[in-house]
Amino acid sequence: MKLYQITYDLRKKRDYQSLYERIKAYGTWCRPLESSWIIATTQTAAQVRDNLKAVMDADDGLLVTRLKGDAAWYGLAAEQAKWLQNQYQRCEV
Repeated sequence: MKLYQITYDLRKKRDYQSLYERIKAYGTWCRPLESSWIIATTQTAAQVRDNLKAVMDADDGLLVTRLKGDAAWYGLAAEQAKWLQNQYQRCEV
């Protein structure tokens, strides 16, 4: 499994629910910030992008970045920080 951070800007229509459902369908996810999610998957960044952009409008923005190596965070809920620590230990980073 690999960890990816997903960030987005939904501009005009702002159909968040469809996007949230797609992200949650990965099964292993965390939403540490308002427009930022982290998922664990065996897919590539391009595959994740293609899956998510299917429910986005042409004027929306999407960035899928593989998380590798060192990470640090601040101000996250204890549950989110624990999730990140656990995923960093079990995924390919």
